[in-house]
Amino acid sequence: MKPSDLKNEHKNTESNQSSVNNTTESVASSNFIRDIIDEDLKTDKYKGRVHTRFPPEPNGYLHIGHAKSICLNFGIARDYKGLCNLRFDDTNPSKEEVEYVESIKEDVRWLGFDWDDREYYASDYFEQLYEYAVQLIKAGKAYVCELNASQIREYRGTLTEPGKNSPYRERSIRENLDLFERMRAGEFPDGSHVLRAKINMASPNLNMRDPVMYRILRAEHHRTGNTWCIYPMYDFTHCLSDSIEGITHSICTLEFENNRPLYDWFLDELNVYHPQQIEFARLNLSYTIMSKRLLLTLVKEGYVDGWNDPRMPTIGGIRRRGYTPESMRRFSERIGVAKRDSMVDIALLEYYIREDLNKHAPRVMGVLRPLKVIIENYPDGQVEEMDAINNPEDLSLGTRKVPFSKVIYIERDDFMEDPPRKFFRLAPGREVRLRYAYFITCTGVIKDENGEITELRCTYDPATRGGDAPDGRKVKSTLHWVSAEHSIPAEVRLYDRLFTVENPAAEEDFRSCLNPNSLEILSGCRLEPYMANVKPGERYQLERMGYFCVDTKDTTGDNLVLNRTVTLRDQWVKIQNKGE
Repeated sequence: MKPSDLKNEHKNTESNQSSVNNTTESVASSNFIRDIIDEDLKTDKYKGRVHTRFPPEPNGYLHIGHAKSICLNFGIARDYKGLCNLRFDDTNPSKEEVEYVESIKEDVRWLGFDWDDREYYASDYFEQLYEYAVQLIKAGKAYVCELNASQIREYRGTLTEPGKNSPYRERSIRENLDLFERMRAGEFPDGSHVLRAKINMASPNLNMRDPVMYRILRAEHHRTGNTWCIYPMYDFTHCLSDSIEGITHSICTLEFENNRPLYDWFLDELNVYHPQQIEFARLNLSYTIMSKRLLLTLVKEGYVDGWNDPRMPTIGGIRRRGYTPESMRRFSERIGVAKRDSMVDIALLEYYIREDLNKHAPRVMGVLRPLKVIIENYPDGQVEEMDAINNPEDLSLGTRKVPFSKVIYIERDDFMEDPPRKFFRLAPGREVRLRYAYFITCTGVIKDENGEITELRCTYDPATRGGDAPDGRKVKSTLHWVSAEHSIPAEVRLYDRLFTVENPAAEEDFRSCLNPNSLEILSGCRLEPYMANVKPGERYQLERMGYFCVDTKDTTGDNLVLNRTVTLRDQWVKIQNKGE
């Protein structure tokens, strides 16, 4: 795209702009990227346009770090009434698959963003990129080199020593054009020839020491098939794709800061429309790794159950665990953007998930480690329906009926036969409240031949229906419960952090700090009958136990599986209070 072509571009910007769900309030905060955009709008640098892009390589699954970039690029376009493209930089067919393309699109949509009709691929531009390469050859700015990969690295030099020129650097323009055309025609084997930019082998920036622009690679491309046997490199492709699409602000992470001079060089030498590259610090999250290579190791070596394991930081993994797109957007806004790398405490992420689920997730009762309780003075065969509030934070969610009967289950941890002084839950002779039901008092303990407690005998006070005593007496604990006859079975998976150290990527072997307790699977759990018709992906709070999501992979008609999303304990608030 030429600068002159941009004047009439995007006439219907506002109607086509990327948007987040209308019910979600934008909480844009000022940062250095927005300051740059504000100044560009003030000076009319891009004729009043703001046009960003999210440019993933379709060679794997997106993770939380990508979620930050998605929210940043699409969020800026939304807030400035601009546009954001979804562009796949698909220049390495040996590692790219349609599966990754589809998963990336699903992830972006899940986060609440849409690219409308602006779905692009670097492969859309292969012919144009080839012509740009020819243009550089004709200008004496590119040449075909026959050094192999190890020789190119050797000739490149080091940070303290300049590189040396390739013996093929001074080939004639005619010879380079002929060789490059023959590369495209498939006359040479893979790895035998590359096209390099002719810049400066003594540059202090290693990226400017005659970088490779094209390599020979015989691999079937997921979109172009076997049409091409040469493919452009990322640095050559990326800047020109931005230029072709009329991007104004090319926002990328800090590892590309040293690539910016090369980004600018290609655009300037070709005299094409020139976007501005801006770098920001990538997201580093404590107790987590963000490296695709290390995540792939976890999958291949069987430490996790695939890319969407709920312990994985992939967007597919956190979605399966029960994270909400609203909480991810709020988290991304909260951490903002910076110019230098830092570590974000995972407790902050958990805070925003907990905050969102607290407002919207229905409350239910479930017993993870059931202990049978027989209420001896409750009438045989009688069933009462107790009124329960679905969410006290959102009364519009209404109420539900919870059946109560003679035999119930409580949490095993809610009873101790010989309790310490500060244990206020159920014990022999002690009275407690059952949530929404009655006061009960423990009158007996039944054990098996091994001395294990198998059931409790209790009595109830009929006058305390609803959970209050008419005589004003108080109890120190309220327990959740389910009716034994009416409850439904479930498997519950308790997920915890995958690593035991704050920065596992810094360890000599990141596998050595895997958390052996990152997953605990509980079978035989019992849930109130309200959960009989839940759907995969729905989120609930099990009262006193945490927030849970119905598993989208293993839940079937007769097999209910819940994944713990996050506990009720708010570590972030504790950290903040400690800091104050």
